[in-house]
Amino acid sequence: MKAEPGLVRSRLALSWLIAGEWRWHPLRFALTAVAIAVGVALGFAVHLVNGSALRSFDRAVTGVNGAAELAVRASSPLGFDELLYPRVALAAGVADASPVVRLRAQANGRRFDLLGLDVMRAANVTPSLVGQRPNGPDARGDEVFGEDALFLSREALAQLETRVGARVSVTANGRTVPLTVAGLLPAIGEGQAIGVLDIAAAQWRFGRLGRLDRIDLKLADRTAAEAALSDLLPADATLSGAEAEAQQGAGLSRAYRVNLDMLALVALLTGGFLVFSAQSLSVARRLRAFALLRTLGLPKRGIVAAVAAEGLLIGLIGSAAGLAIGYGLASLALRLFGGDLGAGYFNGASGRVAFQPAAAIVFFLLGLAAAVLGSVLPARAASRAAPAAALKNAGDVLDPRAPVPWRPALVLLVAGAGAALLPAVGGLPLFGFASMALLLAGGVAGVPWLARRLLGPLAKRPTARVPALLAVRHIHGAPGEAATALCGIVASTALMIAMATMVTSFRGAVDEWLGQVLAADLYLRVEGGPGFDPAAQAALRATPGVQEIAFSRQLPLTIKPERPPVTLIARAETGRPDALIGSVERVSSPPGTVPVWVSEPARRLYGWDPGETIRLPVSGGAARFHVAGVWRDYARQFGAVVLRAGDYQRLTGDATRDEAAVTLAPGVRGEGVGRAMLARLEPEQRRLTSFAAPRALRRFALELFDRSFAVTYVLEGVAILVGLAGVAATVSAQTMARTREFGMLRHLGVAKRQITAMLGLEGALLGLVGGVAGVLLGGALAQVLIHVINPQSFNFTMTTRVPWGTVAGVVAALVLAGAGTAVLAGRRATAKDAVLAVREDW
Repeated sequence: MKAEPGLVRSRLALSWLIAGEWRWHPLRFALTAVAIAVGVALGFAVHLVNGSALRSFDRAVTGVNGAAELAVRASSPLGFDELLYPRVALAAGVADASPVVRLRAQANGRRFDLLGLDVMRAANVTPSLVGQRPNGPDARGDEVFGEDALFLSREALAQLETRVGARVSVTANGRTVPLTVAGLLPAIGEGQAIGVLDIAAAQWRFGRLGRLDRIDLKLADRTAAEAALSDLLPADATLSGAEAEAQQGAGLSRAYRVNLDMLALVALLTGGFLVFSAQSLSVARRLRAFALLRTLGLPKRGIVAAVAAEGLLIGLIGSAAGLAIGYGLASLALRLFGGDLGAGYFNGASGRVAFQPAAAIVFFLLGLAAAVLGSVLPARAASRAAPAAALKNAGDVLDPRAPVPWRPALVLLVAGAGAALLPAVGGLPLFGFASMALLLAGGVAGVPWLARRLLGPLAKRPTARVPALLAVRHIHGAPGEAATALCGIVASTALMIAMATMVTSFRGAVDEWLGQVLAADLYLRVEGGPGFDPAAQAALRATPGVQEIAFSRQLPLTIKPERPPVTLIARAETGRPDALIGSVERVSSPPGTVPVWVSEPARRLYGWDPGETIRLPVSGGAARFHVAGVWRDYARQFGAVVLRAGDYQRLTGDATRDEAAVTLAPGVRGEGVGRAMLARLEPEQRRLTSFAAPRALRRFALELFDRSFAVTYVLEGVAILVGLAGVAATVSAQTMARTREFGMLRHLGVAKRQITAMLGLEGALLGLVGGVAGVLLGGALAQVLIHVINPQSFNFTMTTRVPWGTVAGVVAALVLAGAGTAVLAGRRATAKDAVLAVREDW
């Protein structure tokens, strides 16, 4: 069956029209493809970096744990009593058990994990952790039992710049011990810096006598073992598998990673809006040509299919380019920021980028979907236009006296506000991100109504200036056309304002909090050592120039094996630990109870409210505490608990401290006192101790904050560039589409300079309306970020701080970009002869 000749001719004409559009406006199509590429690249890069970091962390966990089926782990770095080992080894369901001492060690300026093992037990439970001596005539089989025999993984051997047979000084737990590199750990994977020493030597030589950090288990019956051990373990030990520790590590950065993924997807959504804007203007410019093809027999679906094909091609080019750019960005980000993108979750672990085919397919399809949907929607609207009317009309033919629809926008905004009130799902603010998407859609849908309301007073105000009159009447009378031009601008501006407000609020809250917390004159801290013992504390107190000194102890405390640990802070009685800076709620503790003060993140994560009695694994027994208050803390995302130092020492027997806040005598210089305090310490401890003034600590903390949000700053910059590019592309395309209108104005006596002034004012008004809409919508999105997504993700609360300078700068940039682009495009559009511009060709 042959196609009708008219239909064939209409299809040929349509293909010629589409190809001509691409030939005559390549820059517009390039910009839309770039918008899709940017969204895909950001999303894919963030996903690759996150995946690479987690794989690197999983390898590290597997390497250090030796792939044990199950393990008993200490709840804190204090370890647990080694007398627990025989009871665990004889428990039902346990086939064999291997005791482990784990230390953070340092040698030749590089850090690595040092494990103390019973080689005989480890050979049965975790054979990958057993070292092998080199083959040679001088090798002895008993070297693995030597008190100074150190076995290193290949990564540790390379990082320490040593060799088998060499002597190396290893520092751990505040002690430095010379060891001999006796062999390698060939079963440890690439990138894992691990050393192994005999457990007796590790306990003796590094001050860990009587304490263990882990017991690796080989099981005969896991169900029986878990049941027996759950009743056997003391409060300072937990039972967990490798999957729980991997889950804990993933939990460190899960909220951060999800937030970046969602922000990257919002960037992709913004690219979709820009495609919609560009394609809407393109369709409007070709509406008369499409109407002619309709009269020649082309069905509605033919126009929709043709414009969808344009969007598909845009999506193919943009998505393919985005995947390539994203892979390059991921490699660059790993080198510059590490696997945690500068947030400090994995101690700078980087790893290599591993291409993820499934993720690539997903982001490729998302890019295609954004481009196709952005093209299909305006094409469907154009296909519904009556051909006869469309042949004589173009653009927005809305009666300026008719009301602008506002109900769809209101429904979306109300739905977005309702979604923001819903709780987190699995600890993630999924409804918060849904709220942002709904608010973004509602805000864009409400732009016509906002444009009519903003320009209403100007339209009613009489003026004798022709450019001003024409510019205001055009935008006020055709708000739908303005909305089409502004949708991408509003989306990108709103995203940028929201992120800028959130970051400004967060940074301002942290800065203010640091100013309150850092109230002492000088701070000392021990890094990698056991801390200041009572003798060292007395020596530091006796330093000339020291008026008062408050010692404290901080250590991680595992509450649940699958969650990152909270920080236990033992504070000195001096300075009233109950009068915490930033306390948001407090109650009186009954006599005979041990009070603790929990941070806001700890309260949110574990439901610890003032007045409750809670259990904390700070000793081998069941230690109960009374929650005496809640305090604000921006330093520890996963919670912190403050305990009086006297109660801590009574429960644990630990008299060491690792931090000191020093108040100086009047007129004394801090730097000189700091050096004098260091001089009173033992040489080894002096090397591990540093001091700093509050100003330096504050600067370091804010630099760390900025590094953590470096990727967010990048997303803000991309949003600004996308918004300005959207202004240039849409205003230019809209201006070029009105050539016939300008010709008619010339016939009526309007001068070229007046048309240019009119276009400049129109562009400025478009930029102003887009800026106001973006700022208002961005303010609403910022409230969701600050009061919903941020607390549900990072457990912090804060007040809103508006970056007024950024807001004013963005609005001004949009106004200038709109005006400048319109003027440049107007000069080109008005260059034709007035008669030729209005001549009809049919």
